[in-house]
Amino acid sequence: MAGLDEIMENVALANRMLFEMELADASTIERGHVSYRLPDEPGRFVIKGLGPALSQTYAEHMVVVNTDGFKVSGPPEMNLPNEVKMHSCLLRERPEINSVVHVHPRYTVLMSVLQEQLGPMCIEGMPLFAKGIPMFLSPRLIIHEKDGAEVAELMGESDAIMLQGHGAATVGADMEDAMLNMLHLEEQAKMNYLAFCAVGRDHAVITPEQRQEFIANMRTLPEAEHLKPELAPTPRKPSGIWSHYAEMADM
Repeated sequence: MAGLDEIMENVALANRMLFEMELADASTIERGHVSYRLPDEPGRFVIKGLGPALSQTYAEHMVVVNTDGFKVSGPPEMNLPNEVKMHSCLLRERPEINSVVHVHPRYTVLMSVLQEQLGPMCIEGMPLFAKGIPMFLSPRLIIHEKDGAEVAELMGESDAIMLQGHGAATVGADMEDAMLNMLHLEEQAKMNYLAFCAVGRDHAVITPEQRQEFIANMRTLPEAEHLKPELAPTPRKPSGIWSHYAEMADM
């Protein structure tokens, strides 16, 4: 099991990856954070402190926080991010998740202000629609306990929530899942925006029946004789996406 120092290095790397993924840049380059629950202390998590740009976030900028949203340890000069309650409430209310990502991706923000319900437009991120993508109908920061609790309640069992005019939050069983959920959410938002511009709000989406067909088809992969591995199945993690952006962020 990774020690605290290694976890802080990994969370810092994930924050830098948000920049490489173009989920946070220019005026939004310091607006966002990744959190990760400590495996041996589930009531605590690591998160980026307030201040550094995501592209310049390193282990020394990490703080440890409890699921009540209070700092437990970390450099005295590193203050908590303003929206730590988004992370603490979600991690407290959902023991099955271990990571939360919050950023302000442009297409997600744009579609949230247009108050358009996203529909699946491509297979990347299509599983996000299985439990729905709720909308928090306010641009206010998630500063207080009541705000974090409201986000957690509205999000329910979903893996993503849009925050009107304010970005989104995604969750996952680990940082890779949470990060890729955000990357895929932004891809879906971009595709929805392009369709909206092309033909209007009544544009076509992948239907529920087509989504079910996709899922059923994917489940037949083990039955494909020509795809059976010579030695062992290809590891699912780290994915090619994760490895690419991790290398970019670690240069």
